[in-house]
Amino acid sequence: MSQLKDAFGRSIDDLRISLTDRCNFRCVYCMPAEGLPWLPKREILTYEEILRLAGIFIGLGVRTVRLTGGEPLMRQDIDVLIEGLIRLDPGLDLSMTTNGFFLADKAERLARAGLKRINVSLDSLQPERFERMVRRDGQLVFKILEGMRRARQVGLTPIKVNCVVMRGYNEDELVDFARLGREEDYQVRFIEYMPLDAQGAWTMQTVVPGAEILAQIDGAIPLSRDTGHGSEPASVYRFADGRGSIGVIASVTEPFCDSCNRVRITADGHLRTCLFSLTEHDLKGLLRSGATNDEVADFIIAAVWKKEAGHKINQPDFVKPDRSMSAIGG
Repeated sequence: MSQLKDAFGRSIDDLRISLTDRCNFRCVYCMPAEGLPWLPKREILTYEEILRLAGIFIGLGVRTVRLTGGEPLMRQDIDVLIEGLIRLDPGLDLSMTTNGFFLADKAERLARAGLKRINVSLDSLQPERFERMVRRDGQLVFKILEGMRRARQVGLTPIKVNCVVMRGYNEDELVDFARLGREEDYQVRFIEYMPLDAQGAWTMQTVVPGAEILAQIDGAIPLSRDTGHGSEPASVYRFADGRGSIGVIASVTEPFCDSCNRVRITADGHLRTCLFSLTEHDLKGLLRSGATNDEVADFIIAAVWKKEAGHKINQPDFVKPDRSMSAIGG
């Protein structure tokens, strides 16, 4: 039972840890083509600091940890961190979200270290369109797909594919993604475009609603009813013939904040109780000032109690966070 609860009765047992703000891609929904100023190395949490914080969170009842970025596989010797996290709790549900660029080369080491599963961000299966969305060589699509197959071979399953759907970019590829998932035994999760891009280009007109995503796929490959999502962000729909499923994360048009069980630690050591938080809680400052584990735990409990009711995207008083997705950590 988690000791982390907020004022709205939600129990928090899922922690996202960003390992770096750096990324080798320049996705249009995240950062400008020229990139962003990276955090100085001294500002990034060390592995020792991450393990200390993770141990405190696990002691407070966290049972699921996802490593994110930026691109987490840009951190060196990440298998050392994974091994340390598993030593903290051998039963920890430990996963990673990656863009897949390094996956073919590193999948075996990740699995051997104790990583359980992966989510791979992939927004187009067409090289020219991939290049437009990611601003990198379109042929990398094939490298990412090979990395996913390698991850499956070494047991990093189930593999989930995160596809951000943007009108005017890739909304005509939904059925192709659904077929990929059925053929390769991946669960594709279609994600509504959220206002977390550094350049501030987001508009509601670019959002493809979850209902539209479902209608397009159901028209080509019939779906059964929603199996629900509980505290998970994706509503899951099985195909009517029983062969696989898809997920839809409709954060914008159908918020699921009431069941949110997640908090995040940024690469520079700040606790965010919502992806769209306007305030952060400085864990790194506490660690480096000599606070005890009990003092850090009390700080975390107090911060989580203040977790926001929801993100307010569809409300008149919505304010976009200062940080973009790569700086926050997905």
